[in-house]
Amino acid sequence: MHEQTLAIHAGYEKDAQGTMAVPIYMSTAYEFRDTEHAANLFALKELGNIYTRLMNPTTDVFEKRFAALEGGVAAVGTASGMAAIFYAIANVAEAGDNIIVAKQVYGGTTTLTGHTIKRFGIETRYFDVGNPSEIEALVDDKTKIILFESITNPSVDVADFDAIVAIANKHNILTCVDNTVGTPILCKPFEHGVDLSVHSASKYTTGQGLAIGGVIVERHNLVEKIKGNARYAHFNEPDASYHGLVYSDVPLPLFTLRVRLALLRDLGAAPSPFNSWLYIQGLETLPLRMKQHSSSALAIAEFLEAHPKVKKVNYPGLKSDSNHALAQKYFKNGYSGLLSFEVEDTETAQKIADSTEIFSLVVNIGDSKSIITHPASTTHQQLSAQELIEAGVPGGLVRLSVGIEDTQDLINDLARALG
Repeated sequence: MHEQTLAIHAGYEKDAQGTMAVPIYMSTAYEFRDTEHAANLFALKELGNIYTRLMNPTTDVFEKRFAALEGGVAAVGTASGMAAIFYAIANVAEAGDNIIVAKQVYGGTTTLTGHTIKRFGIETRYFDVGNPSEIEALVDDKTKIILFESITNPSVDVADFDAIVAIANKHNILTCVDNTVGTPILCKPFEHGVDLSVHSASKYTTGQGLAIGGVIVERHNLVEKIKGNARYAHFNEPDASYHGLVYSDVPLPLFTLRVRLALLRDLGAAPSPFNSWLYIQGLETLPLRMKQHSSSALAIAEFLEAHPKVKKVNYPGLKSDSNHALAQKYFKNGYSGLLSFEVEDTETAQKIADSTEIFSLVVNIGDSKSIITHPASTTHQQLSAQELIEAGVPGGLVRLSVGIEDTQDLINDLARALG
């Protein structure tokens, strides 16, 4: 089936009531038929609902639908996008290991990987997403995952999937892309060999800024890379916390299974069923919205590029953009609603952000309503001056998340703010 059909129907088999809309199953627990049924569920001899921290019928539809759109084999929902990133790392790395992360990532990812992860004894090594050859020198036998973004936030660079995946596969290391900005509609990471994708469902998935959530998606046949791989011994050895289960021997998607049975079980960052229902509503219109987001963003980027007060525009849809060739290679039907532009200095950037009327000053992206942000003083405030430069976030940078309002109204709003 095509994307628009999957977005509306995938993962849902109507219940006995025949409801057209996916029901919200607001329940923490589920009754077992008998003690044998309960024991079989806990032993994975049967599949079914045990407790909403692990699974829920509404969340199950969201996970299946998202996996279908991304082209993956399975997905697992989380309570936030940051939880999805943390679980993707924690599922493979432990004290003494290291991970490799692009310098150009969302500020929350930077603080997680640069500071919080250290307290777990995990080292983070950084590479320039514009120069993936740097990864080679960072790899050793303790490297567990390479993390990057499909379109970086807020520098709006496009990752070279093929180059990153080639190095990772050479060393048998998992790759994980944060495809929040690209979405499953514009970018299909698994078609380019990536192993895992993570998303903040709080962004384009909901589309209206209604709920905080995340999701991890696993590609088909990932077991072939993990089974027998010494880097991931815990997938190939009995798990003492789950009846001696060997994940690589189970005929189910093993990465998301372990997230569910170990991390959701023990750390508990599970999505609310109501939030999962909101994500499902958002997915139904995601293909349509991404077309409008992308169309309006390109028109605004072209307007800004011609404005005398704008030094530089970062949007891969522009033919002049250094990422345009990569964007054409890895994206289809648009380049998202995220763009950024540089003006003279911090003061000028903040004045513009304070002067818009339709664009709201908010630290979010992917909303149906247009958003303006000054990253250096908000989302990336914790970075040093040098780290801001390395992350592509100078003081004069303004980030826009272009919504689905009338394009000309948005251009007129920016024209007034620029003066």
